[in-house]
Amino acid sequence: MRVLVTPTSLSADRDHPALAPLRDLDAELVFNDAGRPLTSDEVARALIGVDAVIAGLDDFDAAALAGADRLRLIARYGAGVDNVDLDAAQARGVAVTRTAGANAAAVAEMAIALAFAAARGIPILDAGVRAGEWPRGRGIELGGRSFGVLGFGAIGRHVAALARGLGMRVSAWDPLLPDAEMAAAGVAPRALDDLCATSDVVSVHVPLVPTTRHLLDATRLAMLPPGAIVINTARGGILDEEAARAALDAGRLHAVAVDVYESEPPSASPLIGHPRVVSTPHSAGHTAEAVTRMAEGTVAAVMALVRGDEPEGLVSARRAPR
Repeated sequence: MRVLVTPTSLSADRDHPALAPLRDLDAELVFNDAGRPLTSDEVARALIGVDAVIAGLDDFDAAALAGADRLRLIARYGAGVDNVDLDAAQARGVAVTRTAGANAAAVAEMAIALAFAAARGIPILDAGVRAGEWPRGRGIELGGRSFGVLGFGAIGRHVAALARGLGMRVSAWDPLLPDAEMAAAGVAPRALDDLCATSDVVSVHVPLVPTTRHLLDATRLAMLPPGAIVINTARGGILDEEAARAALDAGRLHAVAVDVYESEPPSASPLIGHPRVVSTPHSAGHTAEAVTRMAEGTVAAVMALVRGDEPEGLVSARRAPR
């Protein structure tokens, strides 16, 4: 059995204990040597002769899957499947799974960390001290402010709990959940525009789908209270980066904190380098604990394939190729 392993965190830690069950099967593990997510062309070449993939953020589009001659499973190392063409996978008889919730704590903690970093301007203060300066910054406190959560899945719920622990007033929007479920978690359910108009901090936790692309556009950013903070640890493209830059330059936003970008690496992003933008490299889910949970979840999916069982986290089941 040949298994392609593309996540950069696992490719840098090839002896991770979670991979041991595959080695015990004498599976051949093929790793990503690029040090970054693979392009569609690179995925297409790597998939030749591969039975299963532990998939990172690489581009598994229809073109990448077209030449997959033995592929039976794409096990997403993470919660999102927006980088996988599910229709193309199913048409080729390839099952797709994900490890929903495995990195929820890691991403939630990063979202709150970014909120603090943005509120207090920590990166600028750190850079100044490192440069031999002694800067004086005036940040804002989070306690007592309003915190809006866009998307109330596993990550959004965890973020809401942490924000409530800071003494923040938390509201949430999720069109797929009944209001009663959000209220039961101690947060105020709100319509999207109402949440934007009443939140000093907005944190994004929805998947990237056609209806959420540029969900936070110029119109909704203008609804935010003056001096608001926007955090995106979900997917690039949900926040309109050009609109966010314009809102920063106009002084309407206190800060923006982003871990994800419309194009990665984000060398052309209008947000990179702005003094009131906190930038991290799509690393919110990369803690030692989350890496282990995601690795164990994807390996379990591959092992289920070997046994002929239905794997957990199934997003798209196999069917006979056309």
